[in-house]
Amino acid sequence: MNNAGTAIPNTFETATLEEMNRVIDINIRGVFVATQAALKHMKEGGRIINIGSAVGERVMVPGLVPYAATKGAVKIFTQGLSREVGSRGITVNNVQPGPIDTELNPASGEWAVPQKAQTALNRYGHVNDIAAMVAFVVSPEASYVTGANLTVDGGMNA
Repeated sequence: MNNAGTAIPNTFETATLEEMNRVIDINIRGVFVATQAALKHMKEGGRIINIGSAVGERVMVPGLVPYAATKGAVKIFTQGLSREVGSRGITVNNVQPGPIDTELNPASGEWAVPQKAQTALNRYGHVNDIAAMVAFVVSPEASYVTGANLTVDGGMNA
């Protein structure tokens, strides 16, 4: 599972190349490198799970252009790779969380109010909400699910 990710909230015009490179290195280069290494050991029935972001589908707040671009890249990477490794019986899926209460994005943080307001449920999700989707995607019941971008965002993108 590719779960590393970071954001450096900033307007695009003031974002530095160093900040953008850091987001790109962690959010997309890391996915490429880790997946390539894992595929060398995977057999039929293997599962690749990427953790993208609902922001890779739709940007609801300003200041996230590099982050959104990398998470959009994870989405397309997932779809493309599923075509390449499907014949080997390996599935590739992307779980796209919305606002989830984590250390990087706490439900009590300065970004919480506008993010909660964008969800249909008017609240942050919990890590268990994402874990449940990942558990499904790795289960035998999901053996025919591949190339999917599964958004778990409390209705933010509804």
